[in-house]
Amino acid sequence: MVWVVDTCVLIDVLEDDPKFGQASAQTLDAHAGEGLTICPVTYAELAPAFDGDQTIQEEFLMEVAVDFRQEWTWEDTLRAHESWHGFIQRKRLGLASKRPLADILIGAFASRYQGLITRNPNDFKEAFPELDLRLPVRAEPDQRS
Repeated sequence: MVWVVDTCVLIDVLEDDPKFGQASAQTLDAHAGEGLTICPVTYAELAPAFDGDQTIQEEFLMEVAVDFRQEWTWEDTLRAHESWHGFIQRKRLGLASKRPLADILIGAFASRYQGLITRNPNDFKEAFPELDLRLPVRAEPDQRS
């Protein structure tokens, strides 16, 4: 079943981030056989990384084998509605920190797939405790003297 890829993982790969670029690329490679996709929100979030050029953005997504044409469904909307309401209730009680709506939308979308590939698990755990998360793991530098 298909995995949803969080925006930060794609930016890691695009920018060859010194800390997470390799780990993110390896995680995408490891899950590519099951299929990779993004939420429409991620498509929009990626725009600045490509100076708004959709052609270059789509070429990059095809190069890393990530589908970018999955549709938002009414079920996604209902799941986001429920999760956002719960988040705001917890926040009003002082039990939640600031959370961008984009994370709620991406989590809701990912809920109907295998899970989410992200390096920001805390952005999703509280609102979507049942969501299976895969994290890029950085190789630790060799500590030998």
